[in-house]
Amino acid sequence: MELERGKVAVVTGAASGIGLALAERLAVAGMAVVLSDIEEDKAAEQARRLAGTHGVETLAVRTDVSEAAQVEELARAAWDRFGGVHLVCNNAGVAATADPWLGPLSAWEWVMGVNFWGVVHGVRAFLPYLVLGGGGHIVNTASMAGVFPGFTPAYDASKHAVVAVSEGLYTMLRAAQLPVGVSVLCPGWVRTQLMDAERNWPDELGAAPGATGGAGVMAGHVRRAIDEGMTPAAVADRVADAVTGNRFWVFPHADFLELAVRRWERIAEGLDPEPPGQIPGLPPFEQLLAEMQAAAGPDPAGS
Repeated sequence: MELERGKVAVVTGAASGIGLALAERLAVAGMAVVLSDIEEDKAAEQARRLAGTHGVETLAVRTDVSEAAQVEELARAAWDRFGGVHLVCNNAGVAATADPWLGPLSAWEWVMGVNFWGVVHGVRAFLPYLVLGGGGHIVNTASMAGVFPGFTPAYDASKHAVVAVSEGLYTMLRAAQLPVGVSVLCPGWVRTQLMDAERNWPDELGAAPGATGGAGVMAGHVRRAIDEGMTPAAVADRVADAVTGNRFWVFPHADFLELAVRRWERIAEGLDPEPPGQIPGLPPFEQLLAEMQAAAGPDPAGS
């Protein structure tokens, strides 16, 4: 699909990070852009900036992607304003810093609600508009955590689910010969505010749990790796290339792929999972494990 003036893009999580970079890249191409985010004021500010800088039409819509009704309203708002939608980037994502096994279950609910259900709601809400409009493209933001589990269990699970949903959607659309392309974005470390996502923790889930003990150690290392990661603009360029080239996989970080390949080789050989090798940007696994164990203190069973 060509990115050009006269076409309309919708980007969720568009107030910052990869989402904002995608919105900017699409505006540079001349597309009208709908910026959706739960941070309404920031989305509106960026929408005004893009319109003024690039001479394109924009629309800001506050959306909690974990709520199906709000995503459906986003789709209607885009259609009503522009009369069509051609590119949908289901990009909104969060990470919880709480301990996955000792922390509250609400952390899992929040991560799955945004990362997984947000993509499902986006596909279900926008696919009819794309088909009725004559075709288009869907980009779902997963992560290298979607092909290699080695970060946090809730985040890994949500991103594995996004990859599975995207593959299923891709094969279904091809079998039905519908003119809608699909790409799945699987980046490694990118300079975003992911580790500050709990600023948008929903009130209905109670107090944000935060990171303590070993989870806090992991969160600190991940934060440093993100701060030294790829720029969102570089990721957006790779997404644009994938859309115009109608490619499914978008892997901006080749160094992470070796870990995924090794994992699948062991699966093919029927071998049990092993501790991950050196994850780019993080300390060696043995050092990381020792730091997390030291921070955790006495074991919960009292032994």
